[in-house]
Amino acid sequence: MRFAVDVPNFGDFADPRVVADLARRAEQAGWDGLFVWDHVTHRKVLRRAIADPWVLLTAAALATERIRLGTMITPLARRRVSKLAREVTTLDRLTGGRMILGVGLGAPIPDEFGSFGEPTDSRQLAARLDESLQALNLLWSGEPVTFRGQHVVVEDVAFLPTPVQRPRVPVWVGGEWPARPPMRRAARWDGAAPILLSAPGRKPRQPDAATVGEIHAFLRGQRAAAGIHEEPFDLVMSGTSPADPAAAAGPAPPGAPWARRAPDRPTGTRPTRSRLPARAAPPGPPRRQGRPGSYRT
Repeated sequence: MRFAVDVPNFGDFADPRVVADLARRAEQAGWDGLFVWDHVTHRKVLRRAIADPWVLLTAAALATERIRLGTMITPLARRRVSKLAREVTTLDRLTGGRMILGVGLGAPIPDEFGSFGEPTDSRQLAARLDESLQALNLLWSGEPVTFRGQHVVVEDVAFLPTPVQRPRVPVWVGGEWPARPPMRRAARWDGAAPILLSAPGRKPRQPDAATVGEIHAFLRGQRAAAGIHEEPFDLVMSGTSPADPAAAAGPAPPGAPWARRAPDRPTGTRPTRSRLPARAAPPGPPRRQGRPGSYRT
């Protein structure tokens, strides 16, 4: 199991120097990754100070040598695939192959899309997301690409250099659970980042063993049906670590799929995520605090 810090690209974290310092300290404390949100407005009524996530990740890249870095998540339907392909490739090369691209529909759609005259129909955005993923995968090959979709077109283009990671930078797909379409999409790529929300108020909730097992079984079934269940795949669960490590006792839920072995990769899935104040010294991840493989809420 691996662990990462997860921060928004607004508020204190809109300062690249703060993110760079946090990334450096997180790496020193033993965390495995740092992930940055990708918003352009968030809830625009709040008038937040927001930074470009790719500049934040560049700052983090220059401050670290080991940890994985990425977005969680990039609303791919509002991005030009050509620009994003170049950005991710450049960062993957800068980091020596440490990038991960988290993608999804994004939210809130009226604010992030409608504010700029972009379509707000979720089915149209999902179709553009799927086409963009196909085009990204082709562009990262370094070979000449011609792709003609309903929303995305690439005409005889070869993107060089390629990312360090082959055959591509890992793609994690986020989406709400128990909605099945986002997780079906995730099963076709390299990882799933399900979002768990409570029924009243739609607030984020902590993962429990039963829910994680249900998600794992669904993803496993989807990948088995596609004949790719033996290929590496990451299940990424999100939670909050308390400031006091002593308050976080307890092992991971039995059989939790984020602790399983992926062929040709180290044991476990990629990072669970933790949120912490920008100026706080990040404590080590749960496994560094005496409970290997544990996940603390």
